[in-house]
Amino acid sequence: MKEITPREVEKLLEEGKKLNIIDVREVDEVVAGKIPSAVNIPLGFIELRMDELNKDTEYIMVCRSGGRSGRAAQLLESEGFQVVNMTGGMLAWGGKVE
Repeated sequence: MKEITPREVEKLLEEGKKLNIIDVREVDEVVAGKIPSAVNIPLGFIELRMDELNKDTEYIMVCRSGGRSGRAAQLLESEGFQVVNMTGGMLAWGGKVE
C-alpha cells in the first residue's frame, strides 16, 4: 500500500493540486474539522459506495490516526482502485480544516 505524509498532502494542496481525498471517519468526527475538499465516506460505507469512485482516479484515504484509512485503502486496492493512505491521520494534520 502506498503512503503519503500529512505534510506532503498539505504541500500539494498549497501548490494548488486537485487531490481526491476521502475521509473515512464517522460523521460526528468530521464535524470537528476535515481537510478542505475531502469527501466523507465512513469506513462502514466504503464497500457500498465503491460505485461512486473511479478506478482511473487516485484517492488519498484519511481517518483519525491512519488505521481505518489503511483498512479502507486495502479494501479499495483489492478491488482495483488506486489509493494512498495518509499516515498519522488527522492527529498528524497541521494544515487548514473546514
